[in-house]
Amino acid sequence: MTHPDSTAAVVRPDGPWTHRDVAANGARFHIAEAGEGPLVLLLHGFPQYWWTWRRQLTALADAGYRAVAMDLRGVGGSDRTPRGYDPANLALDVTGVIRSLGEPDAALVGHDLGGYLAWTAAVMRPKLVRRLAVASMPHPRRWRAAMLTDMRQSAAGSHIWGFQRPWIPERRLTADDGALVARLIREWSGPKLDGTLDDDTLDRFRRAMCIPSTAHCSVEPYRWLVRSMARPDGFQFNRRMKRPVRVPTLHLHGSLDPVLRTRSAAGSGEYVEAPYRWRLFDGLGHFPHEEDPEVFTAELIDWLRDPEPDR
Repeated sequence: MTHPDSTAAVVRPDGPWTHRDVAANGARFHIAEAGEGPLVLLLHGFPQYWWTWRRQLTALADAGYRAVAMDLRGVGGSDRTPRGYDPANLALDVTGVIRSLGEPDAALVGHDLGGYLAWTAAVMRPKLVRRLAVASMPHPRRWRAAMLTDMRQSAAGSHIWGFQRPWIPERRLTADDGALVARLIREWSGPKLDGTLDDDTLDRFRRAMCIPSTAHCSVEPYRWLVRSMARPDGFQFNRRMKRPVRVPTLHLHGSLDPVLRTRSAAGSGEYVEAPYRWRLFDGLGHFPHEEDPEVFTAELIDWLRDPEPDR
């Protein structure tokens, strides 16, 4: 079991940021923040936590933004509630945090599951989302269609089908001090790592997954995504996501992403009735913000600064 002191060291490391907890949507969320200016809220994916955005936090702060990286429900320093892991509720966590930070709106930047929630929040609470940047995740309707109709995407997302079993995924994620977490991150990355994902960084992600209940909470959203496909709540959510995104959107993807195929992500612009920019990073995998942080961050900041982002 992870010792509380080591948990704090993983979740709240010292750095050019401050840590605090905010209440939103009936739960408590840990955030790391830096800088002043318009709010940019960063949403991590699986199998990570806020630390994945450490480079973007400082770069965005230097560029004149209030950069905030939150731990999603059930992960890192945020509450591990017994339920509430469907995307609609997780998206309300995100928009609730925006309100709790006292901001009128935010530019949402989401990766992987965080990207799925960013798409969802932009549809459900459009007034709170100023801009949208999504990495390594198609629009939810595109994701669903690809998983159900594209055999190659279904195979690429095989871990998600594996998450449907009870207990086994949690045990595998925490076995050997979270060794599977490091393996997944390495396997899903492109060849250009350039030392950006060193053993210390991977060790942090491993230790974060081993905090009690984290593994269970991390796979619960994926269980909902699959099990709801044949249920009324899933149909209702899918219908709801037909509503177009009406804020400028930047869609970022690694050309070598083995988890979400480029073909699955491309075409998400059909759900955006606003300027939409598609950017494919040649030679990068599923974690472009980690694999080539300078290129990723420059693209993001240029787009955030652009008063009229092109279609």
